[in-house]
Amino acid sequence: MDYFSESIKQAIRTVPDWPKPGVAFRDITTVLQDKTAFRKLIDAFVHRYHGQHIDAVAAVDARGFIIGSALAYELNASLVLVRKKGKLPFDTLVEDYELEYGTASVELHEDAFKAGDNVVLVDDLIATGGTMLAASRLIRRIGADIVEVAAMIDLPALGGSTKLKEEGLKVYTVCSFDDD
Repeated sequence: MDYFSESIKQAIRTVPDWPKPGVAFRDITTVLQDKTAFRKLIDAFVHRYHGQHIDAVAAVDARGFIIGSALAYELNASLVLVRKKGKLPFDTLVEDYELEYGTASVELHEDAFKAGDNVVLVDDLIATGGTMLAASRLIRRIGADIVEVAAMIDLPALGGSTKLKEEGLKVYTVCSFDDD
């Protein structure tokens, strides 16, 4: 792990037993509140994609918007919002995905991308991978190409990054937490 990754990981607050006993919640608000850590976070993404031809950053509702907007600005790319179902006002495509307690849906405007656009898909963390998989399927249905799926945090014990890779997606995360 490089210096930037380690310093960002150290800035993430772990809240034990929230929202339920046994869960170690990774709170990113402490990274956002620390101007140096937040800059390092955005710089880590910008340096990764700088010099590549990125047409759009697709950001997942809602914490992905924070990273995605800054990244899109720095890359001179468009920002596309992947929203929870019922939040977009125009014609949309919808993708359902499984949760441990049921299903949820994300949606994307039908005209969000042009076929062949190079897209980075961004969220704050990868846990079970359901939201990112659903978002990637929407992007691919439109005909855009996903350069990489990116997040601040990977929780590899939950298997999401493995599922994304099994779908043929490249995955980048700034840091990961293995049950520690």
